[in-house]
Amino acid sequence: MAADTFRIGGTLEVGRLGFGAMHLPTGTGPERDAARAVARRAVELGVTLIDTAHLYGGGANEELLAEALHPYPDGLLITTKVGVARTGPGGEWKLDARPAVLREQVDQALRRLRVERLELLQLHRIDPDTPMADQLGTLRELQDEGKVGMIGLSEVDVHELGRARELVEVASVQNRYNLLDRAHEPVLAACEAAGIAFLPWRPVASGSSERREEVAAVAAELGATGSQVALAWLLGRSPVMLPIPGTGRVEHLEENLAAADLQLTPAQRERLDGIGATGHLDAPAPHRPGS
Repeated sequence: MAADTFRIGGTLEVGRLGFGAMHLPTGTGPERDAARAVARRAVELGVTLIDTAHLYGGGANEELLAEALHPYPDGLLITTKVGVARTGPGGEWKLDARPAVLREQVDQALRRLRVERLELLQLHRIDPDTPMADQLGTLRELQDEGKVGMIGLSEVDVHELGRARELVEVASVQNRYNLLDRAHEPVLAACEAAGIAFLPWRPVASGSSERREEVAAVAAELGATGSQVALAWLLGRSPVMLPIPGTGRVEHLEENLAAADLQLTPAQRERLDGIGATGHLDAPAPHRPGS
């Protein structure tokens, strides 16, 4: 991997191409052994930013990462997310960022990840049923107590980001964004202006056949895959961009991470710039349980 780094919050230095752990299976036996092998291989290949969440198996994903990687090597940042819980009428997952829920999930994450402090904690979504001041105020209190280092947000619009920054210092934003889906372009611009890390989830996505053909054409010119082209485009899109592609297979992991060394020509980048869908989000983005 190319030695391209970013300092989250000005202090947490990580490689700009990370790993999203959501797709790691958390079963038992050979399946679990394979999942641990993927996490370990990511670190062997130089990954220093791994993303997980309470939502991913109700904390099972956090436990898996600790099994695979603890004691953690110096410089490895595992960030997790809280604020989604099984508190719906039928016990289903729903947005829930009430102070008591956030506190409980943070304590669970500390235990599962076997750490004394979560160096970067992200609010999985803004809970519309809980005042934002209560949600972020709780995370700020957890900072003061030494349980949380930096605070991030996920799937927010520009207005929500601005309101949040009035309450806490925001170190990162994790929104859906990729070569073919740039609806959160205004949020990326706001993050870049403020030096806030932008972690695009679903960094590789399919689009229309015409758009896929254009990506495939660039990939063929470079002797690369479409996924590698999409990730290389993201890395060159903004200095605050920290893609976190996920997979449950070592081969796919290695393919993704090789994108850090892929160089697009100015002409290729211009072609790719022209095929993405752009748009503006005026309302909060809906919750998608898988992200």
